[in-house]
Amino acid sequence: MKIHEYQGKEILRQFGVPVPRGIPAFTVQEAVEAAQKLGGPVWVVKAQIHAGGRGKGGGVKVAKSIEDVKRLAGDILGMQLKTHQTGPEGQKVRRLYIEDGADIQKEYYVSVVTDRESQKVAFIASSEGGMDIEEVAHSHPEKIIKVFVDPLLGLTVPQATELANGIGLPSDSTAQAVDVFQKLYQCYMSTDASLVEINPLNRDGKGRIIALDSKFNFDANALFRHPEIVALRDLDEEDPAEVEASKFDLAYISLDGNIGCLVNGAGLAMATMDTIKLFGAEPANFLDVGGGATPEKVTEAFKIMLKNPKVEAILVNIFGGIMRCDTIATGIISACKAVNLSVPLVVRMKGTNEDLGKKMLADSGLPIVSVDTMAEAAQAAVKAVAK
Repeated sequence: MKIHEYQGKEILRQFGVPVPRGIPAFTVQEAVEAAQKLGGPVWVVKAQIHAGGRGKGGGVKVAKSIEDVKRLAGDILGMQLKTHQTGPEGQKVRRLYIEDGADIQKEYYVSVVTDRESQKVAFIASSEGGMDIEEVAHSHPEKIIKVFVDPLLGLTVPQATELANGIGLPSDSTAQAVDVFQKLYQCYMSTDASLVEINPLNRDGKGRIIALDSKFNFDANALFRHPEIVALRDLDEEDPAEVEASKFDLAYISLDGNIGCLVNGAGLAMATMDTIKLFGAEPANFLDVGGGATPEKVTEAFKIMLKNPKVEAILVNIFGGIMRCDTIATGIISACKAVNLSVPLVVRMKGTNEDLGKKMLADSGLPIVSVDTMAEAAQAAVKAVAK
């Protein structure tokens, strides 16, 4: 789960990480009132979407008068903001953040993320803030500093000092940086985040450091512990189909192809998509119904897939371990009737009650293509969508 910059900064503030004053706004009038309340003389008008690169896309502007704030708020609010993370269609701006201008002397990068290889929390920092960290890592890997934190000890003072020195912070800022880095680690752990990123972390002319941006991702499996974070969810920033799927505990991600995929198990789903691509077509979605799928769940999965007008065929690939093939067959038959299925359907089932499941499909009278292997399934689906 992601949240907006202004929401992330409020969380940072609660943990003692310094951030500029700012006020969210949903209308031009609210933006003007926010600027008046902050007092200026310089404000930053920021688009709030769940994507990076907003500045390059024209979604972050500096205002030097109330009239500037009004004009810029009108320009940005409602725009279709396109960045390298939104895709070519862009993302509509529905929220703004009006923030105090900052004395920017030097920008740094810092983030906290779980490193699966070491099974520790990784602190990543760089002297090259305000830039795409992926580009820095590619072009100047020596400018990326990493420290791995033992969860039993937390981020120690020597480690935080190593980070501060590694990114070239002057000595008069080191003590504050150590304090901020330790607070950032506590924020990360206490909120069950999977990523906390500050880009840029600014050092002003007086040597003070302050977070000028914030990005949070949260572990969805831990959200039951954080209703206050769940309340920050902005459904307008998410794919409606993915939101709908989450209501039924379906793991669904929209893609650009024309073959809908319904699979049980994430690994098998990835392999199924790869096989479709191998035979020259593109999957329309990732959809994992999980090991405990019911007929009702399968029906909802079909409905969600078919809301995508690009879907021209559906491929069902089921391994019946915990999940029984006859249960899936019941769901497929019910779904076909419920949605009045009008696109070709290819089904491959292996495992528990496989023969029974296949017989149920064959006896259903529905135009279902039943196959035995993944290759046959992908080839049949690809053939069905061939022009």
